[in-house]
Amino acid sequence: MADDYLVRIGKLIRDARQHRGWTQSQLAEALGTSQSAVNRIERGNQNISLEMIARIGEALDSEIVSLGYAGPMHLRVVGGRRLSGAIDVKTSKNACVALLCASLLNKGRTVLRRVARIEEVYRLLEVLGSIGVRTRWINDGVDLELVPPTELNMASIDSDAAVRTRSIIMFLGPLLHRMDRFKLPYAGGCDLGTRTIEPHMIALRRFGLEVAATEGQYHARVDRAVRPDRPIVLTERGDTVTENALLAAARHDGVTVIRNASSNYMVQDLCFFLEALGVRVEGIGTTTLTVHGVPRIDVDVDYSPSEDPVEAMSLLAAAVVTESELTVRRVPIEFLEIELAVLEEMGLDHDRTPEYFADNGRTRLVDLTVRPSKLEAPIDKIHPMPFPGLNIDNVPFFAAIAAVAQGQTLIHDWVYDNRAIYLTDLNRLGGRLQLLDPHRVLVEGPTRWRAAEMMCPPALRPAVVVLLAMMAADGTSVLRNVYVINRGYEDLAERLNSVGAQIEIFRDI
Repeated sequence: MADDYLVRIGKLIRDARQHRGWTQSQLAEALGTSQSAVNRIERGNQNISLEMIARIGEALDSEIVSLGYAGPMHLRVVGGRRLSGAIDVKTSKNACVALLCASLLNKGRTVLRRVARIEEVYRLLEVLGSIGVRTRWINDGVDLELVPPTELNMASIDSDAAVRTRSIIMFLGPLLHRMDRFKLPYAGGCDLGTRTIEPHMIALRRFGLEVAATEGQYHARVDRAVRPDRPIVLTERGDTVTENALLAAARHDGVTVIRNASSNYMVQDLCFFLEALGVRVEGIGTTTLTVHGVPRIDVDVDYSPSEDPVEAMSLLAAAVVTESELTVRRVPIEFLEIELAVLEEMGLDHDRTPEYFADNGRTRLVDLTVRPSKLEAPIDKIHPMPFPGLNIDNVPFFAAIAAVAQGQTLIHDWVYDNRAIYLTDLNRLGGRLQLLDPHRVLVEGPTRWRAAEMMCPPALRPAVVVLLAMMAADGTSVLRNVYVINRGYEDLAERLNSVGAQIEIFRDI
C-alpha cells in the first residue's frame, strides 16, 4: 500500500476508536497487540493486512475500509422544519481544553466530568498521550481520567495533532514549571487571520520564559532566576492569555497579581479548577486576579466544568432562525445576559426558569424557552466586548438572527481579521449581507432562505451559522467538510435531529 493510503486508513481507525470512546491501549488489548503497534497503525507507520483491518473493524463495530477511503464528513440538511421540545447545553469546549492543559500542573490523578467529545479535545488528548500522559474515558465514556508520567517525553510530541489546535499554546504556562527547555509546534485552529502570541509572551516572560519561533516550532527556555516582582498587566484582555498567565502563576512560589485579566466563562472555570488543586485565587469574575501559587501540586482531583454559553447561543439562534418554540436547558445565564438583552430589544418572546447551580457549584444556570417572534433590527450596532459585554464568539449568530429581522443591522466584528468575511457565505442561501470592510457587515432582513450546496467556512462559528440558515431554508442543502464544526460541537447534527431537524451525515465513497 502507498504510504499516504496507510495514513488515511490510520486516521479512519483513530476516528472509529475515538467515536467508540476507547484509548489506544483498550484497542490494543482487544486485538491482542501492543499500544505502540496501535499508535504506529494510526499514524500510518505500520503495514497492515486486510485481516487486521477486518479485526479492527469488528472490535470497534465500524466498517473501516470496506468501501474505500471515506473522506471528509458532510451534512445533508432538509430545511424548513420547525424545532420543538427541549435540548440540553453541553459542557464548555473552551473550559475543557483549558482544563486539559491545566492537568499538566498536577502530579496526581485528574478526573474531568462530562468532557466535551469534540475534535479539539481529541487533538489535545493525542498530544497529551504522545508525551506520556495516560488518558482514558471512564463511566461509559462520559468522564475523562488523566494520569501524568513522572517525566514528560516532549521529544515524542504528536506534531500533527498539535498543529490542528490553537489550544497547544496553553501548554507554555504549565510546562515552564516542569522543564528548563522544550519545544512546541506552532498553534493552529480556525482560520481567523493573523493572531500574534506576543501578549502571551509579555505575561510569561515575567516567569522567566523566553520563546524563539523558528522552523514551525516554539523553542522555549526558562530562566529560573526571573520571578514576577510586581503585578502583571496583560496587554490584551484575552481568554487564553489570561489562562496562560494563571497556569504559570499556579505553581509559582509566591503571590502573583494579574491585571486586565479576562473574567470570561472559561477563565472562571479554570480558576475554580485551580482552587480544587489547592491554589487560592482571589478576584474571580473581575479583571484583577490574585493567585497564591503552590510550588508542588500532587492531588487526586475530581472536577465538573460548566456548560457552554456559546453552544447555548447556537441553540437559541437555531430556534430563532427556524421560527420554532424550543426549550434550551442548562444555560449559563451570567454569560448570556447581554445577548438576551439585545434579543429582547429586537422583540424576542422568551421566558426563563429560576436560577440553579451547575455541577461545579458556582456557575448559575437557567432553562430558556424561546417562541416564534417578529423581530426588528436593533437601533445600535452589534459588537463584542470583553466579559461582561456581548461575547466575541456569539457575534456571528447575530448575522443569522439579523437576517430574519425587519430592517438593517450593522455587525462590527472588530476582534478577528477574517471572520466577518465568512458571514457573507449566508448570501449563497438567500441572505443579503454587504461587507463594508473586513470587520463590518450590514445585514438586511427579513430573508427568504433558499437551499444551496457549499463548502463549510474554515471558522467554527460562521460554519454553524451557515448550518442554521440551511435548517431554515426550504429544500435540501449540503454543507461539505464539516470538520471545523466537529472541533467545537459534540454530535450537533444528531442533537438537532432530536428536536425536529433533519440532518444526515454522509461521506463521499
